[in-house]
Amino acid sequence: MSGETVALRLVRRLRDMGVRHVFGVPSGGWVDYMEALRETDGIDFVLTSHEGGASFMADVCGRLTGAPGVCFGTFGPGATNLSTGVGGALLDRSPMIALTDEMPAAMRGRVTQMGIDHQALFAPITKKTVRLDAANIDAILADAAAVALEGRAGPVHIGLPVGLSAEIAGGEGEVAVAPAPPAPDAAQLDALVTAFRAARKPVLAIGLSATRLGIGGRIAALAERFALPVVLTPMAKGMLPESHPGYAGVLFHALSDEVAKTHAEADLVVAIGYDPVEFNYESWMRDGLPLASIDIAPVDVDRARHPVVAEVVGDIAAGLAALEAVQAPRKDWALEAVAARKAAIFQRMRPQAGAMGPCAALEVLRDVLPDDGIMTCDVGAHTHLIGQKWPTPAPGLQIMTNGWSAMGFGLPAAIAAKLCRPEKKVCAVVGDGGFLMTVGELATAVREKLPIVVLVLTDNDLALIRIKQQRKQNPIYGTPVREEGTIGGPSLFGVPVTTAATPEALRAALVEAFAADGPRIVEALVDSREYDGLVLRKDKP
Repeated sequence: MSGETVALRLVRRLRDMGVRHVFGVPSGGWVDYMEALRETDGIDFVLTSHEGGASFMADVCGRLTGAPGVCFGTFGPGATNLSTGVGGALLDRSPMIALTDEMPAAMRGRVTQMGIDHQALFAPITKKTVRLDAANIDAILADAAAVALEGRAGPVHIGLPVGLSAEIAGGEGEVAVAPAPPAPDAAQLDALVTAFRAARKPVLAIGLSATRLGIGGRIAALAERFALPVVLTPMAKGMLPESHPGYAGVLFHALSDEVAKTHAEADLVVAIGYDPVEFNYESWMRDGLPLASIDIAPVDVDRARHPVVAEVVGDIAAGLAALEAVQAPRKDWALEAVAARKAAIFQRMRPQAGAMGPCAALEVLRDVLPDDGIMTCDVGAHTHLIGQKWPTPAPGLQIMTNGWSAMGFGLPAAIAAKLCRPEKKVCAVVGDGGFLMTVGELATAVREKLPIVVLVLTDNDLALIRIKQQRKQNPIYGTPVREEGTIGGPSLFGVPVTTAATPEALRAALVEAFAADGPRIVEALVDSREYDGLVLRKDKP
């Protein structure tokens, strides 16, 4: 590869890491990299409508492929636009490499058009930020990939000084290798086993860090063997089937006060891959309830309120293996009561006969979307409903943002999911408020000829904020999306729109949309008042 330019070396190294798409909006300084992408088999540039959409797409590619997702933004506004999804990758724990233009050395620190310090901009929202140089390109990229993937995954920013792309890259060097998690300390494992043996009613709390390890079957078997209830964080959906006898529900989302009736009985929480970036322990555990943690990182909890009786740091699978090796009788839980609470939760989220609310819309969609289809969602009241209601057969089949919780995530996420999993049916569920934030990415779906379905729940209401206003007895102000009407028109950005006001019409529209050979929008006209009794419940009894 002698004589390779920096642009070509960077693109080929990304391709060799497993990166298949680079998302962004080009600049003059990016032209050489785009040409390298055009020339290189196995990796493509995807033009997006906005850099924020590009970084959301890179986030989801990182989740689904295990290789860092890659995105690009230019100076100043390009970089600040990109930063929204970069922050998402940090707090949703998605491996990412974010690339931006940077000023050449002679102009750094000077007053110049679009000139800000990108290293300073990205430092607080990445695991690491660096600047590329021609002599050390392989080492910089290998390190960036390793940092993005190790521990709690996240983004690394690499600045690309303008003019560097045409220079000759230094000699070949390091290749990116995902580091293995460290083995836990034996004393930590002993403390875990001791605490678990002594507990009469331990509850398993499964979190985000467990989802990428392929241990769902092992967790299910452990719960069955010891008759344990299991609660999940929203982004851990799919780790345990809703039909499992130990499934007790999702923390933080709809009807969480009913889920709390189970974990309130526990005398120990055994947290496996639990990341408090989704929901702090103190927000749902009763005071004094002890905690045993198995995670890649030290536990973050108020230890004055919750004694940490065991803290296994490192390889999560090894901590799980220690529990699997325990020889002890079944615990004292009455799983029949847990099952009855679960059934009551799902019954309360059943739609009223003939009603067209978000519950009915989700049930129709779940019936039409194949079991192995991928549903992404945006942020809003519907997210809280999805977190509890949507049956999810496996991790990665329901994709949301919860650690970061940026509105506008759902549509770009669906585009990325379809690019990564072209054989699967893919849809996005978005509220009409969040839809407005990234609606321009419909043009990306059209350009890439992606047959995705966007289900827009139109209620003309920012329901979560409106509910909070009403609970404070404040007037409704600043939360109506529009006075009345729909998203407007028979098509948007060349994507046909079908509007449905009844469950029957919605079913017909979705069946037709999933059979189409390009993107389709299905707009469901729903009553947001259905959320009022289901979301923003207390998480402690």
